[in-house]
Amino acid sequence: MQIWVGLGNPGPQYAMNRHNVGFMAVDTIAEVHSFGPVQKKFQGWMQDGRVGAERVILLKPATFMNESGRSVGEAMRFYKLEPDALTVFHDELDLAPFKVKVKQGGGAAGHNGLRSIGQHVGPDFRRVRLGIGHPGHKDRVTGYVLGNYAKAEMDDLAGMLGAVAVESEWLAQGDDPRFMSDVALRQGA
Repeated sequence: MQIWVGLGNPGPQYAMNRHNVGFMAVDTIAEVHSFGPVQKKFQGWMQDGRVGAERVILLKPATFMNESGRSVGEAMRFYKLEPDALTVFHDELDLAPFKVKVKQGGGAAGHNGLRSIGQHVGPDFRRVRLGIGHPGHKDRVTGYVLGNYAKAEMDDLAGMLGAVAVESEWLAQGDDPRFMSDVALRQGA
């Protein structure tokens, strides 16, 4: 069993923020792989299903980004899972928009959601980094990540989310290089 967490902030006002691309990713995975109904559990929204042969719990913490670890830690303890069973989908400033990279472990790199999860379960979990690009200056980061995707970006966003969802069977099998390569191919990169 694996837990896949999408990071974001709850509420309709945040739904299309760049910071919520993790929520968007797990929603798309749930749709593509026909996951069960959404349940309110672990201080968030949870769905149970299968990606290929693997049982996967999808979780969207409702604790707001900076406290995501409370929700994730509760779910990990409930299922008695170690950090190697956890995958977190999150926005990544240091990747070009719509690029996707997988990384095992590491620091938070200024991402408060990752920092919170690290405090609750340790740093050794897998991250699916969903590129949003950088606004160019650190003073503009907050407004940028909390800003909505532009209309002109919607096709690329849908393409990235669809590629991640369709190719996620490779993630479930632990083949991160194949996942990244097939996502890039599907995006035409």
